[in-house]
Amino acid sequence: MNTEIRETNATMTDESYMLQAIHQAREAARHGDVPVGAVLVNPTSGEILAVSHNTRERDKNVAGHAELNVIQEASKIVKDWRLSDCTLYVTLEPCPMCAGAIMAARIPRVVCASKDPVAGAMGSVWSLHSHPVHKEIPDVTFGCCEKEATQMLKDFFADRRQG
Repeated sequence: MNTEIRETNATMTDESYMLQAIHQAREAARHGDVPVGAVLVNPTSGEILAVSHNTRERDKNVAGHAELNVIQEASKIVKDWRLSDCTLYVTLEPCPMCAGAIMAARIPRVVCASKDPVAGAMGSVWSLHSHPVHKEIPDVTFGCCEKEATQMLKDFFADRRQG
């Protein structure tokens, strides 16, 4: 996990936060993990609470997803499991496990760079976030920095097939 990028800047945009998530995704790829990065922000203050990337291969831990890493780190920082005043920026649509954690943490807004046509659980394959049993349905937005995030994933998997 990488939490060194914690700053306050209320003028930052969705794109600038997503670019930080893309930077995190590159870090994941450097150590053999699928390049997915995430940033959790308090949009009122603009403070970045946590940044991370996939760490499954590095840590040999199935739960080492970028989204889970930032949720855990931010919860420690704010001393609460409820992150109901945060926005999550992630380079790839969350899987079912991560979608469940996002809903459990009550994160009200998720910004995804690209959809996941294989395991996406927030609109592509499944829409777990909009199941009627949930009282608070997070707003999910797709497409912020989509080209760069999608190309990074394509390049990563092309390299793996060749190597």
